[in-house]
Amino acid sequence: MIQIQIPEKVNMIIQTLTTAGHEAYAVGGCVRDAILGREPADWDITTSASPYEVKALFSRTIDTGLQHGTVTVMLGKDGFEVTTYRVDGEYEDCRHPKEVQFTKSLIEDLKRRDFTINAMAYNEEQGLVDAFDGIKDLQRGVIRCVGNAEERFTEDALRMFRAVRFSAQLDFELEESTRAAIQKLCGNLQKVSAERIQVELTKLLLSNHPEKFLDVWETGMTHIFLPEFDVCMQCEQNNPHHIYSVGEHTVHAIGQIEADKILRLTMLLHDFGKPSVKTTDENGIDHFHGHQVRSEELAGMILRRLKFDNETIRKVKILVYYHDYHPSLTAAGVRRAANKIGEELFPMYLEVQRADILAQNPDTHQEKLEALLEVKRLYEKILEEKNCFTLKQLAVTGRDLMQAGIPAGPKLGEILNHLLEMVLEEPEQNEKEWLLGKAIEFYQK
Repeated sequence: MIQIQIPEKVNMIIQTLTTAGHEAYAVGGCVRDAILGREPADWDITTSASPYEVKALFSRTIDTGLQHGTVTVMLGKDGFEVTTYRVDGEYEDCRHPKEVQFTKSLIEDLKRRDFTINAMAYNEEQGLVDAFDGIKDLQRGVIRCVGNAEERFTEDALRMFRAVRFSAQLDFELEESTRAAIQKLCGNLQKVSAERIQVELTKLLLSNHPEKFLDVWETGMTHIFLPEFDVCMQCEQNNPHHIYSVGEHTVHAIGQIEADKILRLTMLLHDFGKPSVKTTDENGIDHFHGHQVRSEELAGMILRRLKFDNETIRKVKILVYYHDYHPSLTAAGVRRAANKIGEELFPMYLEVQRADILAQNPDTHQEKLEALLEVKRLYEKILEEKNCFTLKQLAVTGRDLMQAGIPAGPKLGEILNHLLEMVLEEPEQNEKEWLLGKAIEFYQK
């Protein structure tokens, strides 16, 4: 018999409800994760009690979604969603039921859920309620819909993307009829908001198995929300540096970098400009000159389309633009690169370059990785010696120049940049008096 360790507060809510004559269980993802030995992000509770009966039993509640039967019970600073057993009415928009009806049947409530591994309930008295073989699917490592897959995906189109996202987080496979239903109904994904797709995409990319993104492509979903990736999958790279198509290289690169949102979005988008700039020379070798510029443009457009925040868009665009930038292997060259890319993003740029290299032809890895290691060594030395490579680090400010008699205006900005250029070349010249003297010289010319 399967036993789950339920947190004390969750148990208290379940016991309060059952003592009052109602049924109550922990349900869904928390049960799945507890069985797998993972720490549940939150604990949801389902009950035969109506929302108003729940509210009457607890001193502090929040009306999270009374029309859908959900009340949040507050115990100290912790909130727990308690939802009445329900049966969903007709789905009008492939996303939300037109109405919900409350029921006294736990099984009826579990029937409406998406996947078998999310349709299990548990309490300490009754044990595990598993009407749809969720345990068997957990053991087999399978994502399978509850009941008829086409019905589940017709009700809520986002479930198709969630299926692949769960497979990436758990390293499971899509069950055959579930995969077939996604392929048939993937067009309905266009009815789902960009914000919801963004959430699932981010979770998939940040999972331990981002290579499962290929399942999103194989089932046809990228054609709906990221058609640029489909073009990348069709774009071969007949070039000594590569052994994969642009799309395959992209997926390999995502898997070579740490699970950080900015870094993984950068690797997803870094080569999207390649198909539109591809040329082939007389020897049959493919080239992609200027793909960084086009990739940056597309990255901005795609991230805005998917409703990412402005700060994420800014950082990803910079990293995409510079992902193929190779400074000269000198301290001055690295200072200039750090100036262009910025102090905040330069360490991330180094990670992006490494991931990009590792997703290329292995025969070319050693030389490229050695050069990258030298850039990193020089950068660490620059930091250690506190070399100046930004205007902020310059020993003089605009205020200093104005106090020296140089008026505010475009000329003052030009002079500051000129001084920075000198210091990037020779960092020992970052001395206030010397820089002020040079500034006055430039001004008087």
